[in-house]
Amino acid sequence: MKHSIFSTACVLSAALALCGCASNPSNAQIGTGVGAVAGGVVGDAVFGSTLGTIGGAAAGALIGNEVGKNSDHNRRSR
Repeated sequence: MKHSIFSTACVLSAALALCGCASNPSNAQIGTGVGAVAGGVVGDAVFGSTLGTIGGAAAGALIGNEVGKNSDHNRRSR
């Protein structure tokens, strides 16, 4: 388990470094990233497999994106 968390963290760090934004990210983008990391960690902890980690990351990214979009929408409507 220690190895999979380390490798997941390395992959996510590399992806973040390669896909850096030139402007400030929106709440939807932040929510997607945070949700993917949190979902991946929870998926790995609950299911203990690569499929669980990937599924958790995908679900977390989807939920985080939707929450971030809602926050962006509320910010614009003020």
